[in-house]
Amino acid sequence: MRKLRPKRRIPTMEETVEDPPTSAVLLDHCHFSQVIFNSVEKFYVPGGDVTCYYTLTQHFIPRRKDWIGIFRVGWKTTREYYTFMWVTLPIDLNSELTKQQEVHFKAYYLPKDDEYYQFCYVDQDGVVRGASIPFQFRPENEEDILVVTTQGEVEEIEQHNSELCKENQELKDSCAILQKQNSDMQAELQKKQEELETLKSVNKKLEQKVKEQKDSWETELLRLKEQNQKIALENEKMGVRVDQLQREQQMKLKQTVEELKQKEATATKKQQELTEPKNKKTAVEEQLVQEVEHLKAKVEAGKACFLEKYKECQRLHKQIRQLRAAALDQNFDLSKRLSENKIICSVLQREKERMERENDLLKRENSRLMSYMGLDSLPYQIPTSDQGGAGQNPGLVYGNPYSGIQESSAPSLLPLKKCPTCKSDITDDIFDHTLEQQHIQTLYLNCPICDKSFSAKEKQIFEDHVFCHTF
Repeated sequence: MRKLRPKRRIPTMEETVEDPPTSAVLLDHCHFSQVIFNSVEKFYVPGGDVTCYYTLTQHFIPRRKDWIGIFRVGWKTTREYYTFMWVTLPIDLNSELTKQQEVHFKAYYLPKDDEYYQFCYVDQDGVVRGASIPFQFRPENEEDILVVTTQGEVEEIEQHNSELCKENQELKDSCAILQKQNSDMQAELQKKQEELETLKSVNKKLEQKVKEQKDSWETELLRLKEQNQKIALENEKMGVRVDQLQREQQMKLKQTVEELKQKEATATKKQQELTEPKNKKTAVEEQLVQEVEHLKAKVEAGKACFLEKYKECQRLHKQIRQLRAAALDQNFDLSKRLSENKIICSVLQREKERMERENDLLKRENSRLMSYMGLDSLPYQIPTSDQGGAGQNPGLVYGNPYSGIQESSAPSLLPLKKCPTCKSDITDDIFDHTLEQQHIQTLYLNCPICDKSFSAKEKQIFEDHVFCHTF
C-alpha cells in the first residue's frame, strides 16, 4: 500500500531565523546548469544524515541568501520545498577548491516517505540555478544491490558509459563556450544599453535646446515683425508729410506766380497809362520800363523756382520709394541700433540719476546756505553793491539805516563772489573748491562715452553727439 506523504515541515529557530527567499518563477525561466550536484545516490537510508555535494560553475557567483532545498519531484515553484539549508559562501571564488561545496541535512528534518525527491540550488532572488537527479528515502534491499549481467552486457554498458562521458564532456565544453559567449554578449548588451542611455540623454538635451532656440527665434521674429510694422507706419507718415509739404509748396508757388502776374499786369497797365500822356519825361518812362523788366525778371525767377521745387518734390518722391524699398534691409541694422540705443539709454539714465542726486545735493546745500544767511524768506535775489548803491548792505533788502554811522567799520555782512563761468553772485565764505566743481558740473553736459563736455545751452548738440556714437 502507498504511504501517505507527511505534511511539510517548517524549519525551526535552531536551523534558521527566517524563511528562505522564494518566488513563483516557472521552470521555463530557471537556469539548472549554473550549479552541478555531484555524488547523488539513488536512495538514502532513513534515519541518517544526508550530505549534498555540489559544484559552482565559473560564471556563477553565490550570494549570502542562497539556499539548497529538498523538493518533491513534480514541483512547480520554489515555495514547494520540504526542507532547506543555507549555503556557505566560499572565501576565494577564483580557487578550484572553493568551487566544490557541500551542505549537511539532519535526519530529523528529512522526509519519511518513499517518494522521489531532488536537491535544488535557489539564489536569493528565488531563481533555481541547479537541480540534482531524483532520489528516494528508503531502506537498502538486496534486490537493489544484486545485479546479474553477462560479460558482453558489462562491456556494452562500459562502452555506453564511456560514450556518455565523452558526450558529457563535449556538452560541458560547449556549455562553457556558450556561457562565455553569453557573458560576452551580456557585456556587449550592457555597453550598448549605456550608449543608448547616453544617446537618449544627448537627444533629450538637443531637443530641449532646439525648442529653446525655436522659441527664441519666434520671439525675435515677432519683435522684427512689430518693428517692421512700426517702420512701415513711419514711412507712411513720412510719405503723407512729404505729400502735404509738396502741396503746400505748390500752393505757395502758385500764389507767388499769381502775385507776380498781378504785379506784372499792374505794371503793364501803369506803363500803358504812363505812355499815353505826351508830356511825361523820358526818365520816368525809362524808370517804368526798368521796373517792368525787373518784374518780368521776378516772374521768370518765380517760374524757375517753381520748376526747381517741382523737381525737388519729384526727387523726394523717388527718395521715399527708395526708403520704402530699403526699409526691409534695415531691420537687422535697426535691431542692432536698438540694442546699442538701449545701452546708451541705460548709460544716460545712470547719468541722469547721478545729475539728479547732485542737483538734490546742491538744492539742499543752497537751502542750508540761504537759511544760514537769513535769506530763505526773500522772494527775489539780493541786489549787489553795484545795483543798490555803494553805501547799502547786500544782506538787507531796503538798505542799512545805520550805514552813515557804521560805513567805515562794517562794509558788508557777507562778501559776494561772482562765478567765473556764469557770472552769478555767490557768497565768498562758502565758495570753496568742492562747491565750485559741483556748480561748474551743473553748467556742462559730459558725454558718457567719450567724456567730451558741452555747454548747458548746447543741449541739442550734446544729444546729437551722443546719438552719433550709435553708428
